[in-house]
Amino acid sequence: MNQMFAMRVFRSIAEAKGFSAAAERLDTTHSSVSRHLQQLESALGVRLVNRNTRRMSLTAAGERYYTACVDILDRVDAASQAAALEQERPSGLLRVSAPLVIGTLELAHWLPAFQARFPDIRVDLSCSDSLIDLVADRFDVALRICGPLADSSLVARLLSVSPLVLVAAPAYVFKCGLPRSVAELNDHRLLTYGVATQWTLGNEGGESTTLDCQGTFHTDTITALHACARAGGGIAAFTLTTVQDDLLAGRLVRILPEHTLGERHYYALYPHARHLPAKVRAFVDYMAQYYQGKA
Repeated sequence: MNQMFAMRVFRSIAEAKGFSAAAERLDTTHSSVSRHLQQLESALGVRLVNRNTRRMSLTAAGERYYTACVDILDRVDAASQAAALEQERPSGLLRVSAPLVIGTLELAHWLPAFQARFPDIRVDLSCSDSLIDLVADRFDVALRICGPLADSSLVARLLSVSPLVLVAAPAYVFKCGLPRSVAELNDHRLLTYGVATQWTLGNEGGESTTLDCQGTFHTDTITALHACARAGGGIAAFTLTTVQDDLLAGRLVRILPEHTLGERHYYALYPHARHLPAKVRAFVDYMAQYYQGKA
């Protein structure tokens, strides 16, 4: 027995004051209405309706059960309407995990426009380069910059692919000169980040050269690396997406522009694909559109 539907049948009987009228209201048959009522009374172990060939009325237990049914069904209907409305208009708290480079160097380019488009979404952004457990830490979505992802239970949507390039400040190039080959990088001040101890640079011809990076400056914070490069501290590697504005404005210049250090993939990760909340879908779609424009 579908108890929720049986409760709706009983409510219709009480409000329509008859089986035939209730059947018409529910777009079903008189026999179906009668069967559901019998099953409900059997499950409850109590008679809800007094009925004979000429009239029907609710028992005392039926009156009390009717009041409870109205309250329960109205709450269920209100919850369903609220859920449907949320799917139509994205809203609520959206918990996002992002690497520091996005949260500090790229956020200003996309967050204001996102908030203007979806004013009912409240963004709670956590920035860290450490791996997190989306489900355990209760994040709705994570942005990641990495190589191709291995198989995962998470849904991964590829947002963009960006080459990893070498850059330096014009002041550094003016002072120390411009390297003309990978080998000449050994004579320059190299700024390194994370656990990388080597740079493997490839060119369009498919040739690659590996360079030991005993840099003059090392950091575990992407913002410090960016600040040092902008200040003329040396040559550093960033995704082209991260430094695109700096290059256009002349704050940084490409070093060995015919070479890259491979590619980095921008992903949006979220736990479930089915019944994806509207706020998550809106955010992921927006980020996909934003990064496609940056590619």
